[in-house]
Amino acid sequence: MSKPAYANSVFVNCPFTSDFKPMFRAIVFAVMDCGFRPRCALEDIDGGEVRLQKIERLIEDCKFGIHDLSNMKLDPDTGLPRFNMPLELGLFLGAKRYGDTSQKSKRLIIMDSDRFRYQKCISDISGQDVDAHGGDPKTAIRRVRDWLSTVSKRKSIPGPTFMIARYEDYDRDYPTICSILKCDEDEPTFNDLLETVSEWQKLNAEA
Repeated sequence: MSKPAYANSVFVNCPFTSDFKPMFRAIVFAVMDCGFRPRCALEDIDGGEVRLQKIERLIEDCKFGIHDLSNMKLDPDTGLPRFNMPLELGLFLGAKRYGDTSQKSKRLIIMDSDRFRYQKCISDISGQDVDAHGGDPKTAIRRVRDWLSTVSKRKSIPGPTFMIARYEDYDRDYPTICSILKCDEDEPTFNDLLETVSEWQKLNAEA
């Protein structure tokens, strides 16, 4: 896939853990079904590029950002919290605050499993709206869809009930689509995941 335009790019800042896969797939589907292109650190694997520099570049390239903080918890192995998501949220907010005119146009949504959980660990963002999804992929789709529809003002975005029904069909057809594309159903690359949604949309263009 070619590099999308700034105004069509959505930076997805969320966990890449196995337990978050259903949520991640739902968020990617929602972004694409709204007519936008999801971007994340997994889209390009280059051992010669520092990870933080890659994230900075992606944030610069994206007008919109989805920041899911639901993985802010102690790692069972190390006993330490993982702060990658809050760090990337901070970079996005910094770009919006201090960047040029294009960067100042950035819009974002902050999501968590619980609406007020963040107040116990990053109270500095108190006063900003946080959307709760309760760990439910369909709720996450509704949150992402409603946000993108509001901030983009695009009239072509379908309603949340219709989109959720389409996601249920995609989720049911996902193994078949993976088979058609000859990609790994359990461990698809990020680009393979985008291809599964794109292929399903082509096959269901009139749905």
